[in-house]
Amino acid sequence: MARRPALIGLTGGVASGKSSVARAFDARHPSCVVDADIAARAVVEPGTEGLAAVVATLGADVLGPDGRLDRAALRARVFADASQRKGLEALLHPRIRAWMLARAEATATPYVILDIALLTEGGGRTTWPMLDRIVVVDVPVSVQRARLKARDGVDADLAERMIAAQATRAQRLALADDVIVNLGSLEELDAAVGRLDARWHPG
Repeated sequence: MARRPALIGLTGGVASGKSSVARAFDARHPSCVVDADIAARAVVEPGTEGLAAVVATLGADVLGPDGRLDRAALRARVFADASQRKGLEALLHPRIRAWMLARAEATATPYVILDIALLTEGGGRTTWPMLDRIVVVDVPVSVQRARLKARDGVDADLAERMIAAQATRAQRLALADDVIVNLGSLEELDAAVGRLDARWHPG
């Protein structure tokens, strides 16, 4: 039986540059990136078991007129009630993992990047024991703040809340097998990705 490709978890705090890193890996090995955000949408498409489970748990008022999940209504519900948020996560996270792993198994690239923004918050290696390595895209919190203000136009208070809602920098780094420090240009970031690629896929 052919050996499955290595599974590499990719994570990083908000405004760390994780998406740029994912694009750099994908440029080297097209279709090697499996994105948790895409998985989260796929598992609640109309007609899926995931959407049926959400409606059964939270009620039909989380659906829009088109029968799709009304994400704004859902966010309002779950962020106002921690127990509902945890219940939703218990419903959807196993489905998201299964979707991502199915895509990874169907991928012919030398390794697969599982792009998981909330890998640390979602249980790290306990939840994702199948990961062969974890890459953390790292920047100081001061850089996150500055990028959020410049990139998204958010004020200082919102930037602080966005950062505080995630795991700490130290918690992410504690999981890392490899760290990409993203304080330079896109060319430098691409070079860092190239070094990891050469290590994982020498030929």
